[in-house]
Amino acid sequence: MQLEGGSGKAKIQNPSELTVNKGIYTLTLTWNSKNYDYIISDGIKYIAAINDGKSTFNIPIQDITKPLKIIADTVAMSVPHEIEYTLTFKVADAKN
Repeated sequence: MQLEGGSGKAKIQNPSELTVNKGIYTLTLTWNSKNYDYIISDGIKYIAAINDGKSTFNIPIQDITKPLKIIADTVAMSVPHEIEYTLTFKVADAKN
């Protein structure tokens, strides 16, 4: 998976876990920071779980053949900032 957008300082765990169950894909997206408090994907807000000092999200993915635009909110700066990112998947990343 490829992450584009932001300042280039943010990183995600790669490869990220992408699973499929009954045709529904779920992405487990883990940032390199605990400072991401929510993500908006397809108009739905997902709240972070903090694991080992990193923000983690489980997001349903409708179509892994198309790039996914998300908005991630970071509280690492003096005030929260919503930053736009694009995730691009490799079909080989899906696990059945």
